[in-house]
Amino acid sequence: MLLKNFYSVLNSSEENGKQLTQIKINKDHEIYEGHFPGRPVTPGVILMNLFKEEAERRCGCKLQFKKGNNVKFMAVVDPNTDAVLNLETEITEENQEIKLKGIAKNSEGISLKINSLYKKVES
Repeated sequence: MLLKNFYSVLNSSEENGKQLTQIKINKDHEIYEGHFPGRPVTPGVILMNLFKEEAERRCGCKLQFKKGNNVKFMAVVDPNTDAVLNLETEITEENQEIKLKGIAKNSEGISLKINSLYKKVES
């Protein structure tokens, strides 16, 4: 986990080939002291890393980000107004690489769409 105690997994399941994971962001995490005081915003790189960690959890291996084919930030994730995120992922493995297609949603709608590629690394 990139940031200790940043989030917790509330629910995890699989449906029609998609992995569904519901997480709760810790709105009191120290990252929000600097990003930004009084108006917390979850950094985009942290949102992207949630998907990497989800792929690692699902695959049971460590991964290194290799390429982001398509990353679209659609809305701000403010942990004070909506700390629960639903991650929908489709993960495939090919030649020691993990392809991920994902969407992060909260009650307001889609906050992030991502297509990314990771390579397996030895731990």
